[in-house]
Amino acid sequence: MPEVIFNGPEGRLEGRYQPSKSKTAPIAMILHPHPRFGGTMNNQIIYELYYMYVRRGFTVLRFNFRGVGRSQGTFDHGTGELSDAAAALDWVQTFHPDSRGCWIAGFSFGAWIGMQLLMRRPEVEGFISIAPPANLYDFSFLAPCPASGLMVHGDADKVVPMKDVQALVDKLKAQKGITIDHETLPGANHFFSGQTDTLLELCGNYVDKRLEVLGKVDI
Repeated sequence: MPEVIFNGPEGRLEGRYQPSKSKTAPIAMILHPHPRFGGTMNNQIIYELYYMYVRRGFTVLRFNFRGVGRSQGTFDHGTGELSDAAAALDWVQTFHPDSRGCWIAGFSFGAWIGMQLLMRRPEVEGFISIAPPANLYDFSFLAPCPASGLMVHGDADKVVPMKDVQALVDKLKAQKGITIDHETLPGANHFFSGQTDTLLELCGNYVDKRLEVLGKVDI
């Protein structure tokens, strides 16, 4: 798990990077929760998602948004963080020009940033959006959503009510040409306390299912 420092829009960004042995393996980038509420790339769910993709042969990067850990800059309410994510993807792609596509996974605030990034990057072919904060941020930019993906939410989430996530899922499911899988974990709160293993199993099974169809990873 090499530690890396690379240039972002407002200075250096700190990350963890695991290249695949295959030059054509897809890239997975993992985006952490809200920096103002303790979110970092070492969040347990982010950490576990990172290794979930590593085990499946992806080239994987997770990093700290500006102002978090050793990343320079200050919190920018999402605008700058989206620029950070784009710069991070650019950085990893310079080392993997033959990569066959990209996946974005994000948790809470990171899910919002990730969904914006996939709108801007046609190479993104899949996403995992965990507890997307549909009540706190505007997701109307997903018009249309360009890639299929998975959304996971807990039905005991008091930060993001179930009805808001369901409304977002229903909107995306109505679009043609993509498939949105939606999983609800009974009893899970916003942080999936005590249910991280179940969450990761759901995410891993989804990626396995997609890879079976795409046939894209040579481990």
